[in-house]
Amino acid sequence: MRTKFPLFDIYWDKSDVENVSNIIKRGSYWAVGPEIKEFEKKISEFFNCKYALAFCNGTAALHSLLLAYGITSGEVIVPSFTFIATANAVILAGATPIFADIEDETLGLDPVDVERKITSKTKAIIPVHYGGKVCKNIHKLKDIAVKNNLLLIEDNAESFGAKIDNFYAGTIGDSAILSFCQNKILPTGEGGAIITNDQDLYEKLILIRSHGRVEQKNIDYFSDIHMEDYVQVGYNYRMPTICAALGISQLEKIEFLIKKRRKIGNYYDKNLKDISEIEILPEYFGSRNVYQLYSILVKDPFVREELQDYLMKRNIFTKIYFAPIHLKSYYKLKYKYSEGYLPVTEKISKKILTLPISLTFSEEEQNYIIDSIKEFFLKK
Repeated sequence: MRTKFPLFDIYWDKSDVENVSNIIKRGSYWAVGPEIKEFEKKISEFFNCKYALAFCNGTAALHSLLLAYGITSGEVIVPSFTFIATANAVILAGATPIFADIEDETLGLDPVDVERKITSKTKAIIPVHYGGKVCKNIHKLKDIAVKNNLLLIEDNAESFGAKIDNFYAGTIGDSAILSFCQNKILPTGEGGAIITNDQDLYEKLILIRSHGRVEQKNIDYFSDIHMEDYVQVGYNYRMPTICAALGISQLEKIEFLIKKRRKIGNYYDKNLKDISEIEILPEYFGSRNVYQLYSILVKDPFVREELQDYLMKRNIFTKIYFAPIHLKSYYKLKYKYSEGYLPVTEKISKKILTLPISLTFSEEEQNYIIDSIKEFFLKK
């Protein structure tokens, strides 16, 4: 049995090593290699959408998507219960994030509060699919967006392959961003993507991703002997070829990876559900949870830190995903937010605790974590 239990580790096999080695040994196309388009094609096929565009990370993807939609002013409704990049990208694009509260089953945006936050300045809603789940109200949020002539942009950084009513997370709104950071369902180290069926949007994103440069079909910048034209200001948000090569090999085994995650998540659910001092977040009916995170709610917020310390002494690493963005220093100072503004978000954030997930856990190792939690509460 292992002696340390980090929050996550990365599953890899021979195919990942071979794919990366092939790029290195080729000695060329470490950037803008053919694997980029191959990876994009495989992503679009997975989600059955027309276009996928790879980026250096999910934050760059979301920033670019907002720019491509022209959301450089006005307001965008986002959750506060998410990684800070969701809100930061809105500010980077030039708009203002407006925080709405969440519901307590899948920790997704609450449509009732979303409707309360819509104003004449609102341009988009960005729901977040939390930790491998699908926001249970995603279809209601779509209806709200349509009714109010707003864009629905899905932040699907954490729930690659998750489903609700046989719809993949990321395919219900107007477009979606994905993240391939090292702790995600499909890891490439760093990386992100945008998926959409909108050709005009796709063409705008190509320009934003690479300095506003007009790209010649099947000819990349490093191989073209001709002068390129630049038609707007853009960024260097390209994904490196090595990351795309990793993405290809990881995607080839994605259902295997999801199956392993679901086995671990279901085992936690089964063996933690009867501990009266905590609550689990079980799989929502009609959905497929891919367990990017495994989070519990500690009913007494004051006990959570004690539990964390106890587990850490047993070499079990835990983390709080997430603390509210609206109560971070920058947002409190700039937008004058204070405690009490989002009661459900704040309540959940005081109780949430994320446990380790490893795709190579043995039952004995997972039982060590479960038994440690049980022992802590027995000693209380």
